Formats: sequence, structure tokens, C-alpha cells
Amino acid sequence: MRVTKISKKQVRIEAPAKVNLFLEVLNKREDGYHNINSLFQAVSLADLLELEITEKPGIQIDLTPPGVLPTDEQNLVTGALRLVRDRFSVASGLRVRLEKNIPIAAGLAGGSSDGAAAILACNVLFGLGLEVSEMAALGLELGSDLPFFFSGGQALVRGRGELLEETDLPTDYWLAMVVPQVAISTRDSYARLNLGLTTGRKAFSLDGCQTVKELVTALRLTGNDFEKVQISSYPELGRIKEGLSEGGAMLARMSGSGSTVFGIFAEEPSREQVRSLRREGWQVYTVRPVFLGRQ
Repeated sequence: MRVTKISKKQVRIEAPAKVNLFLEVLNKREDGYHNINSLFQAVSLADLLELEITEKPGIQIDLTPPGVLPTDEQNLVTGALRLVRDRFSVASGLRVRLEKNIPIAAGLAGGSSDGAAAILACNVLFGLGLEVSEMAALGLELGSDLPFFFSGGQALVRGRGELLEETDLPTDYWLAMVVPQVAISTRDSYARLNLGLTTGRKAFSLDGCQTVKELVTALRLTGNDFEKVQISSYPELGRIKEGLSEGGAMLARMSGSGSTVFGIFAEEPSREQVRSLRREGWQVYTVRPVFLGRQ
């Protein structure tokens, strides 16, 4: 993510969504979190944040569209700003304009991306001089997905999200992301997996891939551990997968704990392909993989 300075007191930053190209949930940890093994990829759908230092104390968040999210501690932007203010004794007030473009509770980590963007923006606004690793550690205090957004935009993610191995896999493909009118709780999804405190499962290892075809072939050897349980509860997720495959996707898979299902395409999906997926109230986003600039 790159921060654009509008003035000494105001910055703008885009906060991208991510997809899980594969996702394994290996076991539940003694601290209550879960160990995962996943390939995260940032994509071109993004929220937009503008942060401004104000004379009025406190934190004000203006949402577009209005009311789509709470603005209290449930919002990771609020949590991130309060964490930074408390940790670094920042007394200035902050006003945030948050334009939400990433669907909510859809497995795309929009909230986590917004929180990470807020930390990065504060680092620039207040001249905190934090290294990437320090910002990632702050993010981890708020949520497991936040550290990824301080990476280059593509990484193997392990542990509960704090162990990142940057990768250089092909990105010359398109994705069609289909989001049904279903909001899925990540916490409830993990509870339904009913995993024990075990470490017996061997994590999938993704070997080097030079082409999109090789990448897709490798991804077919694994999957998303949430898919089976979510499709049993929400059959339309299965219908979306079928629609993507019938529409020419090289691979169709759910992202995160749902509800977004994406398809990988060698070329940009045509209008006809996109139109065929716009049924039952489904939203369709055509995106590209992106890399995140270092600040």
C-alpha cells in the first residue's frame, strides 16, 4: 500500500482486498487461534481512506455509503487508530473518510486491509518512523490478517497469520469474484470446523510455478477447508462454483471463510460471462492480482 500526501495534515491510501488461492486450517492452538497454511493474493478491488489531523480531539469516521459498518471498536480502523494513539502518545484528533468498496463479511479481509492502511497512514502523518515489521506486529494485535497487508501483496501465510513468506508466483491472470447476499462470520466458521488440538496434518507445499497453467495445476492439489461446511449450509455457493466453471474459469474456489467465490481466468472475462453470473442477487467483480508498494 502506498500513502499519498495531500498536505502535511492529510493523506490518502487505497486498501486492497485479498483472496486465498488456497486455505488449509491445520489445527486449533492452545491460545484459541488456529494455525493456517494459505496463499494470499492482493487484488485490485480496494477501499479508499483519507485521514486528516484535526484540532478537535478524538476519532471521527465518515462512511460511504453511510451506516454500512459500525464506527466503534468493532471497526478495525477505529481500533488501529486508538492503538497507535495510545502506544505513541498521539494527542491530535483524526478524521477518517472511509469509502467502502470491498464487500463486508465476504472472506476478502476488507476490514483488516482498512486497519492496516490506518496504521500505515498514521506512520506517515505523525512521522513515527516505524519499520514494516513493527507495523505488522501492531496489526497482529488487532487481527490475524493485518500483517499480510504490509507485505508485497503475495505471500504464503502460516501460523495464525504472523508468519509470512513472500512469493513470486505468476499474476498474469484475471479473477471474477462472485459475492452472494450471504454474510458469514469468520468466528462461527472456525467453530464449525470442530478441529482438535493436533499437529498431525502435513501442510501443503506449493512448488515454484512459472506459468499460470502451472499455478492452477498446483492449486488443484489443495483447496479451501471451509468450502465443504459452508456449501452444506449455503448451497448457492456451490451453484456459484458451477457457474464459474461453466463460464470458463480455470479454477473456482471460495476465499477465506466465505462467502466470496472466485474464478481464475486466463483472459479478462467477457461481458457475457460476467452477465451470466449476475443472478440471484449476486455481485460480480472483475479484478487483477496486484502487488503492494512498500512505504
